[in-house]
Amino acid sequence: MDEIQKAIAFYHDEYEATKLYSYLAKIERDAEAKKNYEDLSKIEAEHTAFWHQFLIDRNVKVKPKKANRIKLRLYNGIKKVLGSRLFITLLEAKEATSTKSYYNYLKASSLTEKEKNMLAKIIQDELEHESHFGNQKGAFDIGNIRDFILGMNDGLVEILGTVTGLSAVYPSHPFTVGINGLIVGVAGALSMAIGAFTSVRSQRQVNEGIKSKMELLFSVSKQRAQDELYSKLTQSGIPEDISREVVGKLSENQQAMIGLLTEEVTENEFKSAAYTGLSYILGVVFPVLPFFIISTSSLMSLILSIILAAIALSIVGFVVSIASESLSIKNKAMEMVATGLGAAAISYIFGTIIQTVFGIHI
Repeated sequence: MDEIQKAIAFYHDEYEATKLYSYLAKIERDAEAKKNYEDLSKIEAEHTAFWHQFLIDRNVKVKPKKANRIKLRLYNGIKKVLGSRLFITLLEAKEATSTKSYYNYLKASSLTEKEKNMLAKIIQDELEHESHFGNQKGAFDIGNIRDFILGMNDGLVEILGTVTGLSAVYPSHPFTVGINGLIVGVAGALSMAIGAFTSVRSQRQVNEGIKSKMELLFSVSKQRAQDELYSKLTQSGIPEDISREVVGKLSENQQAMIGLLTEEVTENEFKSAAYTGLSYILGVVFPVLPFFIISTSSLMSLILSIILAAIALSIVGFVVSIASESLSIKNKAMEMVATGLGAAAISYIFGTIIQTVFGIHI
């Protein structure tokens, strides 16, 4: 694709984004979110105007495409499920006018100095889009993305490996494989949920202990409290002179010192456990379900199980890419599928060895 064709694509993408944010602003009930969408619409309109003028200066005439009302309503439905913050991240990942595309265009294209400056500003705008929703909580808080990924990925990989290995041992009894996989899956979900609960609660308790210690230390010896802060700052790699300056400026601010010495835990342990456990169960469903549908052959069930698991692993890779804002969706999805199916292959080989060594023929 040459420079002009890329510029036309950028123009259409920015125009579509302008209409989308304008539509979301009109239907949004929350005043803060409404203003955020209006601001984003104005920013995208400026970007659209830049590309329009860019093309006019090169004697290229383009007409904006009409807004797709069905697509707009679909985006609104996705926003309600994911919440505004993650939804904006999703849009940024999906837009063709990504920061990387713009940056490559900035380096490779013949632009005037004014155009380079404006394109650099557009890149900055795109990078700052999500900050509009940094304090807004959605139905699917980005803080629980980690729990979702951890739970679903473990459920998929562990149970796919389980049913794959059992398929080699019980080639003619898919129902038996499915039941065993389900039992292991439920036990695994409980284990993961309890682990997530314990991890978050333990971190909070550790921080509360540090906070209590520092409050006591500050009340009896401010100098000792300052020494504790200085030690932590230098251990984290901050130069000694800067650490000394920070400690000096915060010497009378107890809350600020405690804040630097403790890591704030914003997660709710019950919510974290629920996300982890339920997402694990969701991951279990994909590899186990075929063994309850196909009752004649474990091999046929396994083939369908692998297909469903590969699709689910691709979804997990997609979520990881969206949450990271920097990973390639395609590469991450392929990585997740390859590692999951690799584990399944090893499990099948192990199951075959077990069948041979113990002479199991069922």
